[in-house]
Amino acid sequence: MAWHAPNLDRLPELPLLQAQGLGFSYPLHRRWPWSVPEQRAVLHDVSFTLHTGRSLGIVGASGSGKSTLARLVMALLQPATGSVRLLGRTLHTLAPSALRQARRNMQMVFQDPYSSLDPRQRIERIVTEPLRALGQAIHPTAQREQAAQVLAQVGLRSSDLDKYPHQFSGGQRQRIAIARALITQPLLIVADEPVSALDVSVQAQVLNLLIDLQQQHGLGYLLISHDLAVVQHLCDEVLVLDQGRVVERGAPQALFSDPRHPCTQALVQAVPQIDPGRARRRQTLRQRIANTGDENLPAHHRPLVG
Repeated sequence: MAWHAPNLDRLPELPLLQAQGLGFSYPLHRRWPWSVPEQRAVLHDVSFTLHTGRSLGIVGASGSGKSTLARLVMALLQPATGSVRLLGRTLHTLAPSALRQARRNMQMVFQDPYSSLDPRQRIERIVTEPLRALGQAIHPTAQREQAAQVLAQVGLRSSDLDKYPHQFSGGQRQRIAIARALITQPLLIVADEPVSALDVSVQAQVLNLLIDLQQQHGLGYLLISHDLAVVQHLCDEVLVLDQGRVVERGAPQALFSDPRHPCTQALVQAVPQIDPGRARRRQTLRQRIANTGDENLPAHHRPLVG
């Protein structure tokens, strides 16, 4: 199946990204050579829609399946059930060459700017790597000009192209990672904890940069995070994952001001409060679930006995 360039006139009415009934399981190691192979399910029937120029946040505790969902969206993993559609085309049914061309419209920003940049390469080669991966034949001079343009968009200078990653701070490295994602002029950026490894002051700079780029280029963001403040600042809609299932969704302000599910309540309660005069009674997620009537919860949320 071939990949066709999208009709930009249809983008406002055509969903940028659609996930329907996504499920995924990781295989477990066999205890004995003759034993039946087992699998651990990490995603169950996850569905959502993201439109051009909008931001969708995925939040949840560690191990809830957030990063696995990001890999499925990027077609780095094959789902056990369900499908992912980018501009109406199912990604996991595309031929390898067509999928490579589809990646022009979707790029990823990883969590750790220290490990996601090759320390042996200059910034010019790092930023232009997606162009080479797509097989674009561009003259070196034009390629350098493109790299300088995207660096300028993220607040860096063209003279930085000849430097190495160790010559930059953490915030600058993440700006370089964003520039690498922008070089193909994508419509979708999947950001997996893009500011969690940065200082608080630098986090605000990178988040404001992402907002400015979205306004300039109409980017769609799929933001994976456990930081509710980051999600509330950047996203238009939020999905809460718990044990691979979507347990709550809605607008950030409404969802976090009045959380209904025990998992969302535990995430909101975990946010630090700078108010010495106000004591709060903390509960773990298991305690919240135990205090909630079992009949109101699905089976996978009910407390274990014993």
